[in-house]
Amino acid sequence: MAGRYELSDQRWQMIEDIVSPPQTMGRPRRDDRQMLNGIFWILCSGAQWRDLPERYGPWKTVYQRFRRWRDDGTFDRILMRLHLRLREDGFMDLDTWMADSTSIRATRSASGAGKKGDR
Repeated sequence: MAGRYELSDQRWQMIEDIVSPPQTMGRPRRDDRQMLNGIFWILCSGAQWRDLPERYGPWKTVYQRFRRWRDDGTFDRILMRLHLRLREDGFMDLDTWMADSTSIRATRSASGAGKKGDR
């Protein structure tokens, strides 16, 4: 059983080949699943990197892995695979679009202020 903010075995199998490719040479790296769980712990808890629990490994190692995966597109590839999986399973409709606050202007009265000219 996975702990809070940690990947279950089934979810790990979905992305393992992206996150943890076979290593052919060099010094053995720390467990990729452990690193990813540490990244999730930081992102979900909102804590600082230095506050990462020791069970995930040294915070600097987890942070550097996060930066490398962010910069080399690993997280983008994971997201693409999960989007495809959701679409195949019928949980995601690509015709549905999301609108956020940057594309819809709110009026002053939406935040509780009076209308222009009202006193």
